[in-house]
Amino acid sequence: MKEISKLMEYRPGVRVVDATLRDGGLVNDFHFDDEFVKALYQTNLRAGVDYMEFGYKASREMFDENQFGKWKFSRDEDIRRIVGDNDTDLKISVMADVGRCDYKQDILNRADSPIDLIRVATYLNTIPGAVEMIEDAAKKGYEVSCNIMAISNAQEGDLRAALDILGQTPVEVFYIVDSFGAMYPEQIARLADLYLEMAAKYGKKVGIHAHDNQKLAFANTIEAVGDGVDWLDATYASMGRGAGNCAMELLLGFLKNPKYSVYPAIQFIDKYIGRLKEDGVVWGYDLQYLMTGLLNQHPRSAIQFTREGRRDYAEFYREVVAQD
Repeated sequence: MKEISKLMEYRPGVRVVDATLRDGGLVNDFHFDDEFVKALYQTNLRAGVDYMEFGYKASREMFDENQFGKWKFSRDEDIRRIVGDNDTDLKISVMADVGRCDYKQDILNRADSPIDLIRVATYLNTIPGAVEMIEDAAKKGYEVSCNIMAISNAQEGDLRAALDILGQTPVEVFYIVDSFGAMYPEQIARLADLYLEMAAKYGKKVGIHAHDNQKLAFANTIEAVGDGVDWLDATYASMGRGAGNCAMELLLGFLKNPKYSVYPAIQFIDKYIGRLKEDGVVWGYDLQYLMTGLLNQHPRSAIQFTREGRRDYAEFYREVVAQD
């Protein structure tokens, strides 16, 4: 059993990453106005958050710019309009998906960009592409992390092999990613042991990105903290794809580092998140997301169920079981 001190102690290596614009953008096609984004940036500053993720560096050839808001593409000039020179302790990050970005042309040299951290997202079968992206970003002067997605479907041997490959790159952080919200704290603990073992071998850090299909994103995140995981993703009011993510306000309230403050998070949610929901933006735990989480399935079918305004939950369960 984990010692209570592991959950109560102050650990200076912890880093909180706000993924609201990026993961939250998946529920409104990244259509955030500048007032929202500037308020989010100021909230992160006041709350002591360490990194703010501004969205994706998605390929403008693959994705229609008329369909998505600008944070699908996160141009450097758009980020600068929000942060200026960002003469603060808050660092700026973006995510780049293997095979879905034009990183060689769209990710500029760090010296010419407001971005500090490139978060490479990959599946196990695209690790070679992730290696190329990591090396490119590091050569350009960025901090680099790597999210291995959909690991609830992975064999331990495959994960170990992937981490061994990534460990030999300039990547600085390996991320445990519960893409389907299918994992329980006991599973997170075992994965944390594996990731931390490989991180220690190569001098890396470990992070966690959790989804809330079974209302366990916060529980899984603090389990990981107690296991020694330092980089923690969260979103305000859990805003994120499908069931959403670990709630920033829960995480800030839990952490014992005095640099973090939960009150600015509460103020932001009070003023801005309610407005999004009033405008019809939908995310958060519901039965359809529970079902895909229980079955360890991608939530795309549950997202479609939500978009269609369906309420026939029992029939949906029959459908997703048949797919399993």
